[in-house]
Amino acid sequence: MNKTLFLLASASLLMMGCASTYQQRDMHAPTATLDSTKSVLVAVPQNGQSGQTVYEESGALTAEAIVAAFGKHASDADIISGCVGEDCLNVVDDSMCGYLVMPIIRHWEDRATEWSGKSDRVEIQLVIFDASSKEEIANSTYTGKSKWLTFGGDHPQDLLTEPTEDLVSSLYGQGDS
Repeated sequence: MNKTLFLLASASLLMMGCASTYQQRDMHAPTATLDSTKSVLVAVPQNGQSGQTVYEESGALTAEAIVAAFGKHASDADIISGCVGEDCLNVVDDSMCGYLVMPIIRHWEDRATEWSGKSDRVEIQLVIFDASSKEEIANSTYTGKSKWLTFGGDHPQDLLTEPTEDLVSSLYGQGDS
């Protein structure tokens, strides 16, 4: 009996270590679903960091993941370059797009999980604006934490696809979120 209990406990612990985990919270939940006939422009966020370590290309990788997620729902989705943060609101108008998405990398941490046991982590905030009114229409944050049982090759950018797609689907009135 003790051996069976030990094997069951070991198997469940192993299974928990085989999956990445995600959480989402709305800071400003959308009052209506997004219109799929409108195009989307995504700003490139500043590169993420953990402590003093800045992760080069993390901003571009984040923007690409967000464009890919919106591209499944919007009439068109692309990256807007040449602006940072709130300055993007002054650059875009409704002739360029229907929505402006401004991601913010709150946390980005690439760890050597396979030998340290410390998970990779990301925290991304998406602020969505109506391009014509410049009003914030949604603001959500999601976090991702990698599985601790890895065999190398996992990185924070691997944690972007699933929660980004879940959040974007919910903005268009699809999905469970």
